[in-house]
Amino acid sequence: MNRFGVVALGAAAILATVAPFFLRRYGIYLISMWAVLTIAAIGLNLTLGYAGQVSLAQAAFVGIGAYITAYLTTRGWPFWSAYLIGGVACFAIGWLLGYPALRVQHHYLAFVTLAFTTLVYLVFRNEEWLTGGIYGISNIPRPEVFGWSMGPPRAFYYFCLAHLALVSLAAWWLIRSPWGRAFVALRENPVRALSLGIDTRRYTLMAFAIGSALGGVAGTLYAPLTQYIDPVPFNLSLSLDLLMMVIVGGAGFFFGPFLGAMIAVLLPEWLRFTQGYYLMLYAAAVIILLIYSPTGILGILDRYLTERRTKAASALRAVAKSGLETAP
Repeated sequence: MNRFGVVALGAAAILATVAPFFLRRYGIYLISMWAVLTIAAIGLNLTLGYAGQVSLAQAAFVGIGAYITAYLTTRGWPFWSAYLIGGVACFAIGWLLGYPALRVQHHYLAFVTLAFTTLVYLVFRNEEWLTGGIYGISNIPRPEVFGWSMGPPRAFYYFCLAHLALVSLAAWWLIRSPWGRAFVALRENPVRALSLGIDTRRYTLMAFAIGSALGGVAGTLYAPLTQYIDPVPFNLSLSLDLLMMVIVGGAGFFFGPFLGAMIAVLLPEWLRFTQGYYLMLYAAAVIILLIYSPTGILGILDRYLTERRTKAASALRAVAKSGLETAP
């Protein structure tokens, strides 16, 4: 990471830390939702952006994590037990969902994951004995950490922010590990990756499992954040929103989910002054961005930096060539 990246990351960290002191209750709720959805988008970025596996199932895993947490904590279970069960359950289900990816690719895989999302949504809506059906689950408690209650909005925001920081560090390590390089090889050319000795079967399953587990972690935070869940938030629209976060921010870029989630969560609120036109303006802005830069916002920055480095290298070669020509 260059000096500019370090300064930008430090400024963003400071802003995220002090922001709650200048916001009202609803503003704190919004930035808490940004932190939660960023975790889910990081998981999808690992699956889609790095491993190249198209998935429309991330909303289902957020819902599974949320419902497991809501069901257990409202029946007296400790939050951390529900948290662990939700993450492990989503990891296992994601591993099983990865098996179709061994046989189908691209839009066919998207249809498989779409069917899974629809199935999970129908379970949430119809199995009232387990999920409460359309009435949902209410009065979801917020956790305690070392005796400190996370009930106040500001405290729970920092709880979510701490999770985001830990998930980000883990994802940073993973991407730069041999696993991350194997994911990228799988995305670029599965046949070549197999010829190089990479177990494409195992890494495909692992990409789905890790991404799904992060979706489950986001769900375990979503339930106590809202303190009420029903099936509606976990339908296909959430999967499409998470997909948009990854693509708009920049699929395959580490900071893409952070920026994409900020745009998806905060930009519609900033445009509310336009009243009935804010969704139209929001959609138009996203369309124009993707037409201009299919690789997202960070793709524009990456293209600019690449062109800058290319020009600098060309100038150095020109100087060296002129020096050789003028030498006796």
